[in-house]
Amino acid sequence: MKLHIKYLAAGVIAMTSLAAAAQSRSAYFLDNFLYNYQHNPAMGRDSLAKGEVAMPMLGNLNVGISSNLGLRDLYFRTADGRLTTFMNPSVSASKFMKGINKHNRVGFEMREQIIGFGFKGIGGYNHVSVNAVADLQARVPGSLFSFLKEGVTNKTYEIGRVDANLQSFVEVALNHSHSLDKYVPGLRVGGTFKLLLGLGNADINMDRADLILGQDAWRAVTNGTVRINVGGVHFKTDDDEVLDGADMDGFKLGGFGMALDFGATYRLNQDWDFALAFNDIGFIKWNYNAEYGTNGERTFSTADYKIDPDNFEDSFDAMSDAFDALYQLKAHKGLTSRTRAIAGTMKASARYTLPQYRRLSFGLLNTTHMQKRYAWTEFRLSANVTPVDWLGVSCSYGLGTFGSSFGWMLNIAPKGFNFFVGMDHTFGKLAKQGIPLNLDGQFSMGINFPF
Repeated sequence: MKLHIKYLAAGVIAMTSLAAAAQSRSAYFLDNFLYNYQHNPAMGRDSLAKGEVAMPMLGNLNVGISSNLGLRDLYFRTADGRLTTFMNPSVSASKFMKGINKHNRVGFEMREQIIGFGFKGIGGYNHVSVNAVADLQARVPGSLFSFLKEGVTNKTYEIGRVDANLQSFVEVALNHSHSLDKYVPGLRVGGTFKLLLGLGNADINMDRADLILGQDAWRAVTNGTVRINVGGVHFKTDDDEVLDGADMDGFKLGGFGMALDFGATYRLNQDWDFALAFNDIGFIKWNYNAEYGTNGERTFSTADYKIDPDNFEDSFDAMSDAFDALYQLKAHKGLTSRTRAIAGTMKASARYTLPQYRRLSFGLLNTTHMQKRYAWTEFRLSANVTPVDWLGVSCSYGLGTFGSSFGWMLNIAPKGFNFFVGMDHTFGKLAKQGIPLNLDGQFSMGINFPF
């Protein structure tokens, strides 16, 4: 089983409806929400409760999908009302390419709390939690979709810069927040230390994939690299050092690392408060690193081969093998571990509480995801109301890299029990078949027991 860049790229394309930021930002301004400290570690609960215990596996579950490319860009309605893909001849290339971006952002994120609890102490409020985190980010150039739609024409296609990154790890997090009100009225600070246990990491970079399709000859140039770190997985190569499958040799941690969250909140007066936080500033040192690539640029031209009509099969096989070699990944020697930063996030917010009704507030939150070529940003405006102490409701509207979205959060917290459910990206219009035309979506829920 040869593992080729073209198959890895196909996997990236298959995920072009996914991207994310899993933690609920719609709940950010709700005072009775338990997990604000994951947005800003200075947000404690010492004025609201003595502590809380999360239901194992269900205390704080977050899954998100979003994209600047949705099903509405890939599916079209025919004259008789049926849905068809962009490959249908009835869909013109110009109509299809109107919905395709130069850089199509893709990805996925999940965060699930395995166990967690909070308590007053050390002069402030504390949280201890163990969370499973998975993050996938990818980019696909619009030129690749142009090639798929237009097929073989006398044209040059530059379809490189197909990139994907996957990180999966478990974090053991210790959080503490502390009021500095007696030194600076209205100021509260906090921090979280995280021990990171790496499960798996993969980097796919197709730096160059040029196709020149002429009348007399076709020419292709490729250059790509794949780096994979999965503890307990042994990657096999053939006699030519070409990647040829993998074997599982028991479970092992893929690496270790650490990260920090730090933040502050400041209440200017009864009406206004502000907050700033930097989360997940850290790294993982990945072991068992395997690196494969094309070892520089590879070139193929049909002009270098002639089809012998008397020996068609052998001559065609020779040309096919040469083309196949464009994508074969050969092992790189000497790299056994590498250190990679995890994706950091900055969050800045301002909130105004209505003087006439203190249970109603309006907030603006900016979230900036810092991850080089996978960076994104969003501004989210929220209206938040807590009509009684045990009920909080928020409605929000977000605008950013992945477009606009409507979000909401319902937080029910009677004495001794807490349940919340909400979405940052609510599914919009559905096709007749019940398929969302836009795959932006985010879901959060949790069950906890305050005391």
